[in-house]
Amino acid sequence: MNQPLLIIAAGGTGGHMFPAQALAEAMLQRGWRVRLSTDARGARYTGGFPHSTEIVEVPSATFARGGAMAKALVGPKVLAGVLKSAMAMRRDRPAAVVGFGGYPSIPALGAAWLLKLPRMIHEQNGVLGRVNTLFAPRVACVACGVWPTELPEGAEGIHTGNPVRRAVLERAGASYIPPGDYPMSVLVMGGSQGARILSDVVPEAMARLPEEIRRFVRVDHQARPEDHDRVTEFYANAGIEAEVKPFFQDVPRRMAEAQLVICRAGASSIADLTVIGRPSILIPFAAAAGDHQTANARGLVEAGAAIMIPEDALTAESLAEQAALILGNPKAAQMMTRAAESVGAPDATERLVSLVEELAGGAAQR
Repeated sequence: MNQPLLIIAAGGTGGHMFPAQALAEAMLQRGWRVRLSTDARGARYTGGFPHSTEIVEVPSATFARGGAMAKALVGPKVLAGVLKSAMAMRRDRPAAVVGFGGYPSIPALGAAWLLKLPRMIHEQNGVLGRVNTLFAPRVACVACGVWPTELPEGAEGIHTGNPVRRAVLERAGASYIPPGDYPMSVLVMGGSQGARILSDVVPEAMARLPEEIRRFVRVDHQARPEDHDRVTEFYANAGIEAEVKPFFQDVPRRMAEAQLVICRAGASSIADLTVIGRPSILIPFAAAAGDHQTANARGLVEAGAAIMIPEDALTAESLAEQAALILGNPKAAQMMTRAAESVGAPDATERLVSLVEELAGGAAQR
């Protein structure tokens, strides 16, 4: 019997690619063939995919970038990508097509719609991105990473959660050491777009903590390369032990060891926090499309797992006050940890796999 083919269509950011990678790993283990459809930008983020994943670059474009000439070429470029994808699907018919958002997913999803192939999408955030909004009424279902997710009329949503990397799953529900009069770790993550303001505010906030808390604090701080030296110098001058890097390769380990996480509210960060289970202070990225990071954070805040500070209310004083409430109250911090775990979905990958297999099986029966 021939191996069924799954086509995964995803854009070139971690928020799109991490859950796509998790699904690829799981489907390959189940004996499927997996083909990732992306563009040249997305192909740069495929290093973590299993080697047996077929990577196909298909032309795509967006109106959000470039000048007048680039915008004029968007339509023809996308159409070329859809036609290229459709021809490939006619030669090698997929059992299912799953989109994860981002404009590079348009060609494969568009071709699947034209050919009436089984198709669905996964949305990582609480508010659909532009591409997923376009296709949501045109697919069998929308697998939602955050619940509830705002959906357009005619779209069916199913809560799956956001699949996480294997390194995160290995630390699911890791034992939490509450804050106390011993070394305490604070993990700071800003994301590629939203790191600057955290580099501006967090070091001063840590310096403003009450002395009985501050003297035990150690900080792991992700900062953009251009901010590295000033952030490192500030911590040193404040007498706070800190490791400052543009990117931590071992975020799951550092998160598991942290007493507090201060970060943006990207979908992947939220998923990691709930699977590992850690208290957090979330600062949603104000410029995020549709304010989706606020929607992402809402579930943790309502569960009592996180404190949210809107970006326009973020100051060193306000952050220090909220951090002190957590780091100075071990019982509250422990309760936040349990609350985070209560809204996690460590089985998100399995839920997504079940939807894909049901989608493909239903199409085969028809």
